[in-house]
Amino acid sequence: MSEDPETARQIAELARDTRPLLVLDVDEVLLEFMVPFMRFLDAQGLVFLAKSFRLTGNIVEQKTQIPLEQAAVSDLLDGFFHAQREWQTPAMGAADAVAGLAGNAEIVMLTAMPHRHRDIRRMHLDALGFPYPLLTTEAAKGPALRQLRGETRRPVAFVDDIPHNLVSVRDAVADAHLFNLMSYREMRRLLPPMPEGIVIANDWAEAAPKIAAALGL
Repeated sequence: MSEDPETARQIAELARDTRPLLVLDVDEVLLEFMVPFMRFLDAQGLVFLAKSFRLTGNIVEQKTQIPLEQAAVSDLLDGFFHAQREWQTPAMGAADAVAGLAGNAEIVMLTAMPHRHRDIRRMHLDALGFPYPLLTTEAAKGPALRQLRGETRRPVAFVDDIPHNLVSVRDAVADAHLFNLMSYREMRRLLPPMPEGIVIANDWAEAAPKIAAALGL
């Protein structure tokens, strides 16, 4: 797995911590993504069809039903992230649940997005009650988790909605506790079977005690 040099630089800036480590994805875990993104699409005459667990091929023009190509989807995501403060809201129960875990664990947010959007996302997360360190990555998440944990054997848990991100972490940190959480539950029916060893949680009320137990909090 390749490392993202900018992500590594961001991690190196963090203060050293020996507490159990909880790493959280942002979209669909801390912030609503699919619902506001679909509203964003609707404002531009587009619609998400939800035929499979991917964006490319499922975003079509409302009038013609013609799917957008990958480049157009990338441009849409770029525009959405640039305007995220106008669209995205916290996932239900996320702020309180994470705050309850933060007293005894190091909380780090790890979001897969272009680094150029980091400052906008930082301001938005602060405003919504997520003051924890934020890392952006344009590469696999596993190497970032490995560097975050460091040389210690402290317990580590990772929460994400995307199976391949969870697998990336499992491959890099074999004893990590892995949790799949997806705010927009309708997408779960499109997922392939979850890889072995990944705990599925339907919401933060269910996820928080399981994470606490895994980390020994």
